[in-house]
Amino acid sequence: MDTRAGSAVQPPLSQAVGYVIVVVLGLIVAGVMMFITRLLNRTIGEDNKKTEMFMTANRTVRTGLTASAVVSSWLWSTALLGSSLVGYNYGVAGPFWFAAGCSPMIVFFALLGVSCKRKIPEAHTSLEVVRVRYGRVAHVVFLVLCLVNNIFACANMLLGASAVISAMTGMHVIAATFLLPLGVSLYTFVGGIKATFLTDYFHTVVIVLIACYFSIKAFTYSEVGSIGQLYDLVRAASARNPVSGNAQGTYLTMTSKDAILFGIIHICGNFGLVIMDTSYFIKAFAASPAAVVPGYTIGGIAYFAIPWALGTVMSSVAVGLENNPVFPTYPRRMSTSEVSSGLVLPYSALTIAGPGGAAAVVLITFMAVTSTLSAQVIAVSSIISFDIYREYFNRDASDAQIIRWSHVGVVGFVLFSAAFSTMLYYVGADLQWTLYMLGVVTCPGIFPMAFTVLWRRQTTLAAILSPILGLATGLAVWLGCAYRFGGSVTVATTGEVLPCVYGTVASAFSPIAYSVILTFALGKPQAYDWAQFKNERLALGKIDSDSASPSDQEDTHVASGENTRPSKDNELKRWARIATFWSVATFLGHWVIWPLPMYGSHYVFGKKFFTAWVVVAIIWLWLTLLMVIFYPLIDGGIEQIGQVFKQSFGKKTEKGESAADAANGDGIKNAHTEVKAG
Repeated sequence: MDTRAGSAVQPPLSQAVGYVIVVVLGLIVAGVMMFITRLLNRTIGEDNKKTEMFMTANRTVRTGLTASAVVSSWLWSTALLGSSLVGYNYGVAGPFWFAAGCSPMIVFFALLGVSCKRKIPEAHTSLEVVRVRYGRVAHVVFLVLCLVNNIFACANMLLGASAVISAMTGMHVIAATFLLPLGVSLYTFVGGIKATFLTDYFHTVVIVLIACYFSIKAFTYSEVGSIGQLYDLVRAASARNPVSGNAQGTYLTMTSKDAILFGIIHICGNFGLVIMDTSYFIKAFAASPAAVVPGYTIGGIAYFAIPWALGTVMSSVAVGLENNPVFPTYPRRMSTSEVSSGLVLPYSALTIAGPGGAAAVVLITFMAVTSTLSAQVIAVSSIISFDIYREYFNRDASDAQIIRWSHVGVVGFVLFSAAFSTMLYYVGADLQWTLYMLGVVTCPGIFPMAFTVLWRRQTTLAAILSPILGLATGLAVWLGCAYRFGGSVTVATTGEVLPCVYGTVASAFSPIAYSVILTFALGKPQAYDWAQFKNERLALGKIDSDSASPSDQEDTHVASGENTRPSKDNELKRWARIATFWSVATFLGHWVIWPLPMYGSHYVFGKKFFTAWVVVAIIWLWLTLLMVIFYPLIDGGIEQIGQVFKQSFGKKTEKGESAADAANGDGIKNAHTEVKAG
């Protein structure tokens, strides 16, 4: 057991439960996903021995599954544990700023995704886009930045998840760290990106179901009883333990200095985590053109409710019942190490639902970390296979060779991530430390990467140097502020709020200045022709369907042989305009119009307002549940399940072939059909 995380609280579950969930359940999920992958191959021709299927699912994933996958990609164990952590530290403002720091960049990525679909439709990773425009030196720079991003992202997930599983079951924290990725590596090894989409769906449904259960169970627990009673408990806790930096020292206000500083760290760091995470680009490339913008927009807005509702309810339970004998740590408050290890959520669940609640938290932690790890693993494996092996060692690599190196990437990255997380654990880092400092190392490439797709003027020199200078600036500011405010540079001082805020902001925004100065002051600004992207043949097979939208397919049938490229471009430009609108609207709504007036007003929640706040959050959460369960099924899922059942029983085509043979024999036709249906 992790003694740092809570030696005074005995694990409510046995080690056997921990190993069953982490190992046995992981292997079961992996086995089911591998079976489904083989079934899809046998019945409808989805052959994961083909690179385009393994890496991009033939670029035909529909809106419903894309939206579900987007929610899952951001549904880290950190989101579940961290939203309750900041709620405990800062009050109701904490979970709101956590949620507001996640949704805007997901929606913004719809703009990047559709821009890539329009300008370079054959790409597999964002790094290929960088190499095509700027060459190999820039490619190597961004390759390193993306790998650093993935490594720290995985460490953040594993540190929080392993600490919680250890505290709830007594399982050794290092055993949990190495065993958690086991099932992930197996089904990603076999199923590729389509297995990631399918497990995303399954895991997200389970996580949101349990989150909805906790949102109701909290108010049926006798010591809470109602939202009004929870308000009274939190108000009394504010009187006992006033919060420094909050209006009137209360948990019941959006006027929280430390919460808004955390919000700045979080939104900057998350922009880095999204834009520098190649898994988001891979999922955008895997989606059909008509699915990218609505999928990412719906997913981003739906996601907001999960950390907001779950974090608000469960942190309020912890704050309100901490002085009650029913709480695990009674008669003392939770220690700093317990809070920073992410134990607010499991302790609250244990309080209101007993050992079953603890088991539910272990389950959703496992589901969250394995689902998001699968996206990280497939992202890194794509970098190793496409951006290292294919680019620098074998330009004529076959499907089999690329997939072999993808498998090497899967296994190698899983082992390295577990080892790196173990190293951080032994030097004293925990969930809160990685949550706060993450932006310092993930942000330098945000704007240079976005400029690569959206700004034709950025020069090669600016693309190469601006993220390097940005990283150096961010690290210098972060460590300098830690020394200035803390008197020394240690794990503790570098995890404080102010050094992380200044370091993250410097890391995120200094590359804008560096890029603009280097572009206009040194050399001649580019006037890049986006059409040059299409001169590079990146796909290992023909993927014309990827560049077409459903309406374009109809145009093709109406006027066979007619050049439809202008209409295809116009359709994707229309989606880009829609993505731009929703990106701006989401940012203004979640970050400006809604929270900032509440911050400036110093308003303290009354009972009626708190009740409305919680009710709206819970309704939003339940709508998210309906979306993640039913939208993928309605949007093609039921149809594909029906096809699998029909073809599993050997239904014959008109030519007497099995349906699977027909699907395997005409992959391009199948891709066109799926895009049209989407």
